[in-house]
Amino acid sequence: MKQLPGFNVANILEKRALLIAINSIAALSIFFFGYDQGVMGGVNNAKNYIDLMGFGYVDGQTGDPVITNSLLQGGIVSVYYLGTLFGCLLGGWIGDRIGRIKTIALGAGWAIFGASLQSAAMNSNWMIGSRAVNGIGTGILNAVVPVWATETAEHTSRGQFIAIEFTLNIFGVVVAYWLEFGLSYIDNGETAFRWRFPIAFQIIPLLVLFGTVWFFPESPRYLVKAGRDEEAQYVLRRLRGSTGDGLVRANIEYQEIRNVIDKESQESKQTSYMHMFFGMGSGNLHIGRRVQLVIWLQILQEWVGIAGVTVYAPTIFRIAGFANQKSQWVSGLNNIFYMFATLICVFTLDRIGRRWTLWWGAAAQGIAMFLAGAFSQLGENASRSGDTAKASSYGAAAASFVFIFTSVFGATWLTVPWLYPAEIFPLYVRSQGNAWGVVGWSLGNGWLTLLCPVLFQRIGATTLHIFGIANIISIPIVWALYPETNQRTLEEMDFLFASPSPWVWDAEKTFARLKAEQPVIEVTKDAGPIGDAENAQRSG
Repeated sequence: MKQLPGFNVANILEKRALLIAINSIAALSIFFFGYDQGVMGGVNNAKNYIDLMGFGYVDGQTGDPVITNSLLQGGIVSVYYLGTLFGCLLGGWIGDRIGRIKTIALGAGWAIFGASLQSAAMNSNWMIGSRAVNGIGTGILNAVVPVWATETAEHTSRGQFIAIEFTLNIFGVVVAYWLEFGLSYIDNGETAFRWRFPIAFQIIPLLVLFGTVWFFPESPRYLVKAGRDEEAQYVLRRLRGSTGDGLVRANIEYQEIRNVIDKESQESKQTSYMHMFFGMGSGNLHIGRRVQLVIWLQILQEWVGIAGVTVYAPTIFRIAGFANQKSQWVSGLNNIFYMFATLICVFTLDRIGRRWTLWWGAAAQGIAMFLAGAFSQLGENASRSGDTAKASSYGAAAASFVFIFTSVFGATWLTVPWLYPAEIFPLYVRSQGNAWGVVGWSLGNGWLTLLCPVLFQRIGATTLHIFGIANIISIPIVWALYPETNQRTLEEMDFLFASPSPWVWDAEKTFARLKAEQPVIEVTKDAGPIGDAENAQRSG
């Protein structure tokens, strides 16, 4: 094949330029994801929105929101995650059947429809329904976009590219916060424009995504799986290089993909979500174990505290003693620090690996959450006793540790739970496997966004101590159960999970043994792959 039919970016760009273009489009989806998460933080403080939805009122003297129905407030936010739960399962199933590109376009179109409904909502029932619809679109995108990005990247830089995308994710959160903060000054923030425009704004990146993704190459791994080998080889050559060492790498990668597909077809033909969840009929692939790992890693990601900090940061700062307006801009400033902290992960994730990234992140986050909770409690007590000087000091200390928490999270736990599910599943169910990760994220996020208003209302800053405990618990869990995927190809993951034991040390021993038993794939710079058992003998 000389080139892909029609206009396609892969016909013009190659190697790193093509990878950057692919990840730029993927980043549009991730930006939308971050924006959509962050937008509700400001919407929940808009007077017109609070009055229209009927879960509280704004105090005329202080300007602080007074929530009379925290369950309704949390329910409107959390029903979005019910939508993502169904959307990701739908997106994973479709993505493994019609391809990554068409599924991304479907998700973008669905999310545009949901965002339009949200921005026009006239009551709480309407808002709940439209949030669920928008969540389905987000779930579809989240199930397939990370898979497309990881399947096109090289194994040596997979983490770096995903980390860059998640910098754009937090940029979306930043844009949402500061846009709504600015709108709060228009007509004293009392008009519907304050919350309807920010919700409608998310349609812009979705329209760009929907209009451009058609002109990008399909994942070469999906193409091989679909029997479109000639097209897959062309895309791999454009991604890795069409001459010299780049061509050698492209040919070897193609043969590895072909070998793994042949092996997986012998191991299992069961692709239903039920078979995956219970690991039925997957043989030595141990799909059920992988499903449990990605679900619980995403749930842990939310329980370490980010779900509460992202959506209810203004509440945290009010507990710490800040007035409503001040808590709003402090939250926005916190998200700017959060965004720049994600750049740390860009340079460390492929160097120290996934496990070390999670370990040091959990340790630092746990300390920050315990101290933020303690100082918030002291600030709350000082406010009640009328000691405004102490309240201000304790509040500043609490805010500092919330800043530290979000910065460390951005550098560690933000990226890995999204990268890991896209890496560890076999090709024949990779989109569906990644969807299970989104299921875990939906459960963890939906659960906590529903509980957070109630927790902050009932036990106040003690909520942060619960998050601190979750961080400490996560350290031994990662050490014992989550094997390292860094610097390993996607085709090697079946070896990593071939052990019948769930423990990391057994997985590493089995991986080393199976890797040593593999035949060597030899290629020439001007020919295709010729790897087989005879090559292994010849190379020996």
